[in-house]
Amino acid sequence: MRLHALLEDGTLGLRLLSGAHGLDRPVRGVMTTDLRDPSRYLRGGELVLTGLAWWRGPADAEPFVQALVDAGVAGLAAGDAEFGSVPDALTEACARRGLPLFAVAEEVGFAEITEHVVRRVSAGRAGDLAAVVDRHRRLMAADPAGGGPRAVLDLLGSELALPAWLLTATGTPVARQTGRAALHRGVARDLARHRLAATRAGRPGPWTVGAGGAAYTVFAVRAEDGGSGDDPGALLADWLLAVRADAGEWPGQRRDLLDGVSRLLAAERDRREAARTVRRRLAREALDLVTIGAPPAEVAARLRVAGPLIEPGGVAGPQWQVVVARLEWAGQEGGGRAARAVLEELLPASAVARGDGEAVALVPVTEPLRAGRLLRPGTREVLAAGLGDDGRLTLGVSGAVASAEGLRGALEEARHARRVAAARADAVAVAGHEELASHVLLLPFVPDDVRRAFTARLLEPLRAYDREHGAELVRTLEAFLEADGSWTRCAARLHVHVNTLRYRVRRIERLTGRELTRLEDTVDFFLALRLR
Repeated sequence: MRLHALLEDGTLGLRLLSGAHGLDRPVRGVMTTDLRDPSRYLRGGELVLTGLAWWRGPADAEPFVQALVDAGVAGLAAGDAEFGSVPDALTEACARRGLPLFAVAEEVGFAEITEHVVRRVSAGRAGDLAAVVDRHRRLMAADPAGGGPRAVLDLLGSELALPAWLLTATGTPVARQTGRAALHRGVARDLARHRLAATRAGRPGPWTVGAGGAAYTVFAVRAEDGGSGDDPGALLADWLLAVRADAGEWPGQRRDLLDGVSRLLAAERDRREAARTVRRRLAREALDLVTIGAPPAEVAARLRVAGPLIEPGGVAGPQWQVVVARLEWAGQEGGGRAARAVLEELLPASAVARGDGEAVALVPVTEPLRAGRLLRPGTREVLAAGLGDDGRLTLGVSGAVASAEGLRGALEEARHARRVAAARADAVAVAGHEELASHVLLLPFVPDDVRRAFTARLLEPLRAYDREHGAELVRTLEAFLEADGSWTRCAARLHVHVNTLRYRVRRIERLTGRELTRLEDTVDFFLALRLR
């Protein structure tokens, strides 16, 4: 905005005392001060507001005005409240230095002037940035390098002073402004979780979220081929633009501008997607060869090509693991693309193929990946927010294999592990190859009627006794098995005397007709507790 706009707005009631020739100066900000020399806090272009608390006499005028002129301020507005009018010495000093001076009536608050200036300056900056964004878009069309997502975020920082970060759908960092710290992991997860839950609930963005003691606004950055209503998991493949500001207080022009920035970032996202095409194609070819039983030498040749592309500079001849992911909604598959996006986020050093309702990642490793470490802390909760009440994500992790000969077995192992995960009740479930050699592999596939009959036959007599007598026979049985039949460890865990424990165990054996000293009966009790 220009200084003359302050006089044109009659609501501010300002009177020009000097400097009429300087009213075309641009105003880039506003500052209120009562310091004798505020120059250290000035950057140039400000409208300075002062209540004249620093004034002691006419001799103070010249040094104060000179400090403002040296700092390059746009103008000075002085309040009438302190002395009833602006001192003549101050008016004369401003006139000599060519500094525009306004008188502020007593009934006009500095906060009102500040709000007016900030609103006008922000609108002007938004228009300037819109032109910058448009120029950046044209430059990218001519030069696909474009500076990447960071260059786009830097525009927001330099032109609108907006702290901004680019995140994946689950809050993993993609890019941040030059010189700015990464967004706190907990804040990023909160923003991602809120956005996913809001989208699932049908609330359109952008979304304003309070996190970490500050207000953030989140904009979705969707791929050109994403966002389809046919794929309920599409929102898990989006990026997010997070700015530390409350967009609810913005004028429409600024919100429209940020929507434009989101589209610009979407172009960068599509560019990154294109860069993954070769990885995905190699993964698909390798998996196709494995599936049809191609000679190991042919599969190995594909892996030798894929390895350096997946992990540049990685060790030669790595071990490989396979991770399989499937997304389902209310029993209907529909998330192959989103499952691929999730795997590529969880396993950035991998090649991921999509097909047959699942996504499959080939992961070169030097240290085998364990299923329990596949999901970073907090990621499970964020993903669950995006799945809602009817969605499920299940993942299976194979063991590591050292050559192409073992890759077919690893693929089947990962698929079996995923089926074990799918038998669990969690919205996001993971199982690893180590569980395939355990009773855990068998239990999820026991039919419900068989499960109920088996557990009722063994445990219902104990439950009935507990209900009638207020006893703890079921808990005692579980503790006894967890202590591997050790009387002293079990008694200590239950905080009872060993003789009390012996009495309870005898009661369990009489009620069920089983003996905890017999291996077969102990195994049956163990399985019954697991099948509950």
